Amino acid sequence: MPTPTLLVLDAEPLPRLGRLTGRARIEHTDAAHLAERLPRADVLLVWDFTSRAVRDAWPGEGPRPRWVHTASAGVDHLMCPELAASDTVVTNARGVFDQPIAEYVAALVLAMAKDLPRTLELQRERTWRHRESHRIAGSRAVVVGSGPIGRAIAHTLGVLGITTALVGRAARSGVHGPEDLDRLLARADWVVAAAPLTDETRGMFDARRFGLMQPSARFVNIGRGQLVVEDALAEALAKRWIAGAALDVFEAEPLPADSPLWGAQDLIVSPHMSGDIIGWRDELGSQFVELFEQWAAGEPLRNVVDKQRGYVPGH
Repeated sequence: MPTPTLLVLDAEPLPRLGRLTGRARIEHTDAAHLAERLPRADVLLVWDFTSRAVRDAWPGEGPRPRWVHTASAGVDHLMCPELAASDTVVTNARGVFDQPIAEYVAALVLAMAKDLPRTLELQRERTWRHRESHRIAGSRAVVVGSGPIGRAIAHTLGVLGITTALVGRAARSGVHGPEDLDRLLARADWVVAAAPLTDETRGMFDARRFGLMQPSARFVNIGRGQLVVEDALAEALAKRWIAGAALDVFEAEPLPADSPLWGAQDLIVSPHMSGDIIGWRDELGSQFVELFEQWAAGEPLRNVVDKQRGYVPGH
């Protein structure tokens, strides 16, 4: 087989692909030149996983890569009808972010239960104010999204003594179907959004769903910003329909400086960092190299995305 051409949609820092020296012809591109370089690529590595350039560049004349890998769990930023209908295989970074995100969610739960944001504010003000906090052991959580990230979150919350229900696309052993979600929301102390972005999940957390939650409930989103109707969440916080929230993902990123979410009551804002532990880029690069070796050897690839569903199906 001739040496394949690997095209990398760049972001800094660049991936470490030294193990592929002599095994692939590696070319780099930015978003502006992606469309003209796609036809001669056998493989596309979407290293800039915040870019929507693939959606814009894929339609058009000429051949397209046989395999596209995105260095992210979500694939909504690259999927378009033409790619979904093609023979191109799409894979993602499933497995890299599961436990780091679960730890981040646990940290947010602890921070909100123990009122740590207010403690830090009072420290900066040099104010000594005794308060009481919430016990989390024995509380109940709903995690929406039953993939590896959702399962890791459920396990980690379970270690903290939180009884956790998983909600997925369809009911199966240990997983509730979407028909159970409203009932579970009404009883939950913690609601965690960890679902992929699909037509079915877009805007699923709206005014009606926030209205179902207990006034003492707290909401966390580490999935995709578009899962949440942000104005509805801001209203739910302002009117005390729920007790608090933490968002790591947003409809527009970076979050604009004039967004009202910055000043929303009892809301923790973080910049899409829940899975980004020290060394995470090296893990993403190593994962891609391992997948490339499988692909070059003609072996079945791991992490193959169902392009119609928009995620890697569970087993």
